Order: sequence, then structure tokens, then C-alpha cells
Amino acid sequence: MKTAKMVIAALAISLLSGAATAEAGAPKVQDGILVSDSGMSLYHFDKDMAGNGKSHCNGPCLALWPALPAPTTLPAGKYSVVTRDDGSKQLAYDGKPLYLYTADKQAGERNGDNFKSVWHLVKE
Repeated sequence: MKTAKMVIAALAISLLSGAATAEAGAPKVQDGILVSDSGMSLYHFDKDMAGNGKSHCNGPCLALWPALPAPTTLPAGKYSVVTRDDGSKQLAYDGKPLYLYTADKQAGERNGDNFKSVWHLVKE
């Protein structure tokens, strides 16, 4: 009985992990702002230096500003990939990592723009 519960738990974890890493579509420009494939606003962080391949948003910062995962196939254009400290891959635009903002609950919201004067919408 204990083994069956362990198998079911492992299967559930596997399914949830797969859902969390599902391939996202490429970002797009909407009203002059770069948004995720689901229409959520994307942001840059001033502490991230363009082209250095590093994100400076980790720990508690990452809980508020989730990294936009890099898709398996890199979109055409100004996109690149940053390898985060934990080894995960984050999509970057113009050399700067892309983030979502947890206070943006619906597509089109832009609540994080100029947050603490260091977070900015990615404008095209």
C-alpha cells in the first residue's frame, strides 16, 4: 500500500513538473510594449547589464519578479538566453533578462513600470 502511494505521488510530481516547464510561445509587441505569449507585460531590471549573460534578480526578488523561461527554440530577432545561478535558462531581449511581475494579474496590466525606479517595461 505504501509503495502504491509513493508511485502515485511521484507521478503527480512528474505531471506537475511537466506542466510548469511547458513550452511558452515567443513574446510579441502589443501597443509598443513587449509582452509574453499570453499578453503579460515584460520588464527589464536596471541592475542587469546588457550582454553580460547574468541576472541579478534572485531569491526574494525572483518571487516578485519571475524570470521568463527561455523556450527550446530561440525566437528570431534580438533574443538571447541567460543562464541563471540555479542553472535554469531565462529569455533575454537586447541582452537583458526578461521578467514578469506578480502584481500584474491580467494581460495588459503594467503595474511594475518604474517600480522603485529600477524596473521598466520593455518598449519596442
